[in-house]
Amino acid sequence: MFKHTAIKHTAIAAAVWLLASSAHAMTDTFVKESVALKDGSTVHIFKDGTMGMESRFGHPFSMPEGHAMQAADGRTITMRGNELARVSLLVQSRQQP
Repeated sequence: MFKHTAIKHTAIAAAVWLLASSAHAMTDTFVKESVALKDGSTVHIFKDGTMGMESRFGHPFSMPEGHAMQAADGRTITMRGNELARVSLLVQSRQQP
């Protein structure tokens, strides 16, 4: 019985590691551009054209579609989509060792 429990725990640990590493690879691959905004937050633009927001404190937050934002370089960016989950994965992947 002990062998099966140890094997089960090893399999669970391997699955968690695989999910974490694939989430990191996925978010890095799909981010086209990250733009700093004047208010200190960041808008992440994904390759499919959708966007997600990260606060200046590093937390994902929701932004209504169509909202105009001012980039630190003076550009105006209009929000497309609301990729809260993708930004959450991106933030989590940066926090892992």
